[in-house]
Order: sequence, then structure tokens, then C-alpha cells
Amino acid sequence: MLRALILKRSHPSSLHHHHHLLKPLTSSTTTATTPRRPFCTTTPTPTPIASSTTSELRKYLGYTALVLFCGVATYYSFPFPENAKHKKAQFFRYAPLPDDLHTVSNWSGTHEVQTRVFHQPENLQQLENVVKEAHKAKTRIRPVGSGLSPNGIGLSRAGMVNLALMDKVLEVDKGKKTVRVEAGIRVQQLVDGIKDSGLTLQNFASIREQQIGGIVQVGAHGTGARLPPIDEQVISMKLVTPAKGTIEVSKEKDPELFYLARCGLGALGVVAEVTIQCVERQELVEHTTVSNVKEIKKNHKKLLSENKHVKYLHIPYTDTVVVVTCNPVSKWRGPPKFTPKYSSDEAIQHVRDLYKESLQKYRKITTESPDSNEPDINEFSFTELRDKLLAMDPLNKDYVIKINQAEAEFWRKSEGYRVGWSDEILGFDCGGQQWVSETCFPAGTLAKPSMKDLEFIEDLKQLIEKQDIPAPAPIEQRWTARSKSPMSPASSSGENDIFSWVGIIMYLPTMDARQRKEITEEFFHYRHLTQSRLWDRYSAYEHWAKIEVPKDKEELAALQARLRKRFPVDAYNKARRELDPNMILSNNKLEKLFQSSDTV
Repeated sequence: MLRALILKRSHPSSLHHHHHLLKPLTSSTTTATTPRRPFCTTTPTPTPIASSTTSELRKYLGYTALVLFCGVATYYSFPFPENAKHKKAQFFRYAPLPDDLHTVSNWSGTHEVQTRVFHQPENLQQLENVVKEAHKAKTRIRPVGSGLSPNGIGLSRAGMVNLALMDKVLEVDKGKKTVRVEAGIRVQQLVDGIKDSGLTLQNFASIREQQIGGIVQVGAHGTGARLPPIDEQVISMKLVTPAKGTIEVSKEKDPELFYLARCGLGALGVVAEVTIQCVERQELVEHTTVSNVKEIKKNHKKLLSENKHVKYLHIPYTDTVVVVTCNPVSKWRGPPKFTPKYSSDEAIQHVRDLYKESLQKYRKITTESPDSNEPDINEFSFTELRDKLLAMDPLNKDYVIKINQAEAEFWRKSEGYRVGWSDEILGFDCGGQQWVSETCFPAGTLAKPSMKDLEFIEDLKQLIEKQDIPAPAPIEQRWTARSKSPMSPASSSGENDIFSWVGIIMYLPTMDARQRKEITEEFFHYRHLTQSRLWDRYSAYEHWAKIEVPKDKEELAALQARLRKRFPVDAYNKARRELDPNMILSNNKLEKLFQSSDTV
């Protein structure tokens, strides 16, 4: 499934991504409102002769007319909120959105904005002009990538700039194993563009549709205790800044700003070009096994140190731990010879059976008739089946446990090996739309793991069971080496430090608004429990693309104070003021996380 930023036009014609620039429109956003009509009363003229019945009837008719008049006056006079000024007051319906208004949402559909300003420059000069004009006019143009961030960190109602049309490989140096690219290029495009040169990226996140500029700026990561987050692969960047124009930063040119800007959240300049340190392209052997907590504790240090890539998939309400390791194919022994015990159909058949059983049960309850257009169940992948199963009763703990048990059995029957190029093997099917919270915390060193990473999971699973949380699988756990970027959640001065990343999820397997709202409320309850019980104990901080800003003022103040303990917020804000004094590259989320007095 293609995961990308969703951009919709209110106008029937679609947005043409090949236009070099969507210019900001100067149409006024103000809406004429109906003037408030004065509330008047008049003194009634006494009627000489009137029966009590007629008098009562007239009185009630007068009350009815008064109520109707007040309702109509209020409806047409009451001011709309800022985000609804385009709506025209009409009975029982709203007018369509204006033709120049774009609706932009992230992939999961959890965050959405409407904007009249969405730039897509085709080259560096056009990007420089966009930034220059916005700086002069003090209008926001928040950089947004593929829109994959679960928290919509790149979205802004005031305006955005997207580099999807700046997606070229500019230079490949086979000797130094480096590549220079435009920041709008997607990960898969980049990998395809350099494979003929025998190069690839050092590590990958779960998916390949991110723009390079975005994946670097939010401190994204893959897995492997010897491998750092992706921002560490960057050796130089070209930034288009509002105040200082286009600048190039590297370890040699302004190193302090370079390290700060590598994970700069798009607020220190629009990343236009990136030079990346690559590695030789190689085939990997993926090995999937199913273990349990006791065995994992015994072998944890060995698994971290002896495998280039390793991750655990913990299944809530079970003792199952799925272990996935990836290593280069041996030049002498070649790929392993292995005959799986179960075919792919046999591995998933019990999940299909559960789906059929659940379908009969829940259709009986809801009196729904079978859908003749429903696809053949055999065409669904495991993650698609899981989504369909969860959609029937996503917050029923006992039902979710049954699905988790089916997932554990699926992995047990899927044990084995897979061989392929690193960009094919290191991907992971995360499932459908979802809420996710991922935290990063220190886990000792490779030579001496603290075991805090496994303690965190034990505490988390106990919390889930004690609080009866309908937590679906998996809880994904990965590791990285440290990053030298001070704004990275894995930032550390200790050269040998390692960090664990743990993600909790709740899927959004339906488009039913009521059901999605209920899942969202349950997820934030789940997240709040992990935050209050675990984060401080383990010094855990959320991934920048997954951090959510609390609505409560006290909770927000506590979050701001917590971020200041971990990150150089003052230095970051100082750099923002120097490079973007009008804060045109910011948005409401950043302004709340890193409170600044200089805002547009």
C-alpha cells in the first residue's frame, strides 16, 4: 500500500503535481457575517374583551414566535470558529469548500489541516524564491514531506512547502561511497537510483515512502545496536533559511549548527539537498524465530552483539516473543538451506478460520447480510486479516486477546529464512492506519547491556494486563547506537551507548467516525498510563514524529519542562531566531513544544 501525504482539492479538478509552484492566494479569509439584530419588545395593547382561552392561545403563540426568532437570529449571527470561516450559515447543510482550499492529511488520517497555501517548487531557485517571499510577507510555509508522521508534525493550516518535485540524485561518488540528492527524493527512489553503483543506505526504517529530508529531520531509525539513527548517515546539508539565505553545513563548515540541524524538525531551514554516507549493496539473510521471555533474557546480549540487525515483536497477553535477525549472506557458505515446516497458506489458515468464525458471530449480532462484493478471504495478507478482525470489535479485550493468540501462532508457523537485498529485507508491514507512540531510552552499552530494555517490556506488559487494556500486537522493540545530533532522542556523548526504541499501537481498522473516536480515546488512555508509569523511570522520550501535544495546560507545561531536561531547547530556539526570526517554518505543534515569543 502506498503510504503518502494525502492532498485533496475541494474543486473537482485534482491538484496537478507537475505545476512548478502553487502560488499563495491572497483571497481574504474573512467571512461577512449577518449583523446582530437588536432584541426588541413592545408593550401590547390591552384587549377590552377576550376569553381566557384566546388569551392563553395568543400567549403561547407569542412564546413560539419568540423562540423561533431567537434561534434564527443566533444561527445567523453567532461567530464561527477560525477553522470554519469558509462555512456559510444555511439550514441543515454547509456550502462546499472554496475552490482554492486544499485539505492535507497524514497517512493514518489522524491529523488534517485545510490550507490555501501549498508550494511545490521544482528546483532550488524556486524554493529560494518561495522562502524569500514568505519571509518578507511573514507568512508561514511549514516544510512537509510525505505526510507519514503519525503526529502530523509537518502540517500547518497557515501554509506549507513540499519538495516532492525536487527528487533527483545529483551526484554519486563510488570511491567515497557518498551520494548527494535533492531532499524531496523518496527512500525507495534513492535506493533504486544508486543500486547500479553498487551502493545502498546503511539502514532503513520500516517503510520506504518517506522523503529523505523528512526522515532525517525527525530522527527516524532502523534497527541494529551497532547502527545509529538515520541522521548520523548525513555528512552535509544545504539549507534554505529565511534570514541567511541558502547555506551549506557539515562537520567542517559550522559543525555546531550542522549537528543541531541534522535533526532540526524542519525549523532551522528548508532542507534542499543532503549528502549521505552509503555502504556497499549487499544481500541479507532474514531469520525469524519464536521465543519466550525466559529464553530472551538468557540470550539477549548475544542477540544484540552478534546480529547486524535485530528486533523483537512482543505479543501482549502471551509469552511469545518473535525474534527477527538480519545479517549479510556468508561469502563462503552462501544462503542457508531450509525447508519450512508450513507453507504460507498453512501458516495463515487458522487466522482465516478465526475471521470466518468472527464474521458469523458479529453479523448475527448486527443482523448484517453478507456483502457479495467482499474479496476472497484467501487474497488477504495477515495484516489485512488482522485489520478486518479488529474492525469487528476493536476494544473488546477478550476478543483482542484471541486475535493476539492467533498472531502468535501465525509467527510460530512462519519461522524460517528469507534472502534478499537490504532494502527489500529490512522493511516491515506495519499494518493499516493506526495510532502509535514510540519511545527511546538508554539500554547500556553493547559490551554491557543494562537489561533495562527487557525490564521496560515486562513492566509494560504487566501494566497492560493489570489495566485490562485491549492492546493489539505487536509491541515492536528495536535498537540503535547513539547519535551525535543533540536533538535526537538517541543523542549521547558516550560512543558505545545503545538505545532501545519501543512502539505501542492501536489500529484504526474502520472509517466509522464513532468507532475511530472510541479507539482514539482508548489509545490515549493506554499512552497516558505508559507515560505516567514508565517514561520517567526509564528516561524514555517520544520519537519526534510520534509525540503528541497535550491539550491540558498543566500537562503541556510538564512536557515542556521534561523536554528541556533532555534536549538543548535554548540553543535550538536561539538558532531558530537567528535563521528564521519570523518563525515562518514553524507550526502550532513546534510553538507549543518549544515555546518562543517570536511567532508569526
